[in-house]
Amino acid sequence: MMTNEIMKYEQQFEEIRGIISMHREKALRDVNEESLLMSWTVGRIVSERLKSNEWGSKVVVQLSEYLRAKDPTLKGYSRRNIYNMVMFYEEYSSEAFVGRIQSLSLPDFVQTQTAQKNMDTIVQMPSAQLPQILCLTTFSNHLEILNRCKMVEQRIFYILYAYKERLKNKELQRCILNDTYGSLMGNKKNFSAGLKQMYPQSPSLIKDRAFVDFLSLPEKHNERQLHKGLLDHMKQFILELGKDFLYVDSEYPLQVGGSTFKVDLLFYHRGLQCLVAIELKAKKFKPEYMGQLEFYLEALDRDVKRSNENPSIGILLCQSADQSVVEYAMSRSLSPTMVAEYHRQLIPKEVVQKSLEEFCTFLKDFKGK
Repeated sequence: MMTNEIMKYEQQFEEIRGIISMHREKALRDVNEESLLMSWTVGRIVSERLKSNEWGSKVVVQLSEYLRAKDPTLKGYSRRNIYNMVMFYEEYSSEAFVGRIQSLSLPDFVQTQTAQKNMDTIVQMPSAQLPQILCLTTFSNHLEILNRCKMVEQRIFYILYAYKERLKNKELQRCILNDTYGSLMGNKKNFSAGLKQMYPQSPSLIKDRAFVDFLSLPEKHNERQLHKGLLDHMKQFILELGKDFLYVDSEYPLQVGGSTFKVDLLFYHRGLQCLVAIELKAKKFKPEYMGQLEFYLEALDRDVKRSNENPSIGILLCQSADQSVVEYAMSRSLSPTMVAEYHRQLIPKEVVQKSLEEFCTFLKDFKGK
C-alpha cells in the first residue's frame, strides 16, 4: 500500500514513469528498426549476387565462415540465417506485397514512407527500400509469417496483429496455426444484431473460434471437465481469446430475487470497456441456450456494471454449431451476444483470400490499442 506521502506526489511520479516508459519503448523500436534494416540490406546484396550468378551457394557458406572468423562474437549469420535475410528481402520487396500495401488504407501508425536512416549510399533503387510496415514487428516474427503464410493478405494481417497484440514469437506461431486471420475476418453471422449495433468494432476484436488443444480433452467430455481445464490453464485460454481479456471470476454469483445464478466465466474487455460473460456448453448449440445468457447479461448490467462501463457482452462457447441455426437464432437478437465454437485440436489450413480493408479501417478508428 502507498503511504500518504507517496500518494501526495503520485501524479508527479506517474509522469516520470511515463517518460521512462516512452523512451524505453522508443529505444527498443529503434534497435528493432536498425536490425531489420541490416537484415534487409544484407538480404538485398546477397540476393542480387545470387541472381546475377556472381555468387553460388558455396560463396554464401564462405561468407558465413568469414564473418564468424573476423568477429567470433557475431551471432545470427549462419548460412541458414543469411538465406532467411534473402527471403525477407525478396518476399517483402515483391510487386505483389508492395502493391497490396499501397492499395490499402493503412492505420496512421504505419507510415508507408521508406525508412532509410542514412542508408542512401547503400539503398538506391525504390524496390530496395524497406517498407515502414515491416518495422511493426521483429525479424523472428517476420520469419514465422513468411514461412507459414503464403498469401500477401495473410502476411499483412499478421504483421498488424502482432503489433496490436504485442505478440512474442511463440504466441504469433499459435495465432497462425489456429487461423486467427480467418476467425477475425469471417462473415460473423454468429454475432447478434445487437452486438454488431452496439459494438461495430467487435468482429475485429473477438474470435469466433477457440482452440483448446492445451486441455487435452477426450473426445467425449462434459462441461465440468471443460470448465476445470480452462481454469487450470487460464493463461493459455486468455492468449487464445486475446490479450484484452482480463479474467474476473469463475461461477460468478448473480442474486436475482430469492435465487442465485452463476456465470461460468466472467471477464473484462479492456478495448470494449465492458464485462464479458462466457457460458460453456460441451455439446452442439441450441437456440434455447441464448435465453439463459441474455438473462445473465440483464443481471450484470443492472447489478454489477459500473456507470463508466459499457453494456455487458455474452459469449456462448459451444463444442459445435450448425451455422444456419446460429444465424436464425442471432438475426433478431437485440442483446450483445455471440456464439463461438471451441476445437480440441489445432487444425492448420490454408485460408482463402479475404479482404484486409475492414481490419485496417478498424485499426485506424480503434482508440483502445
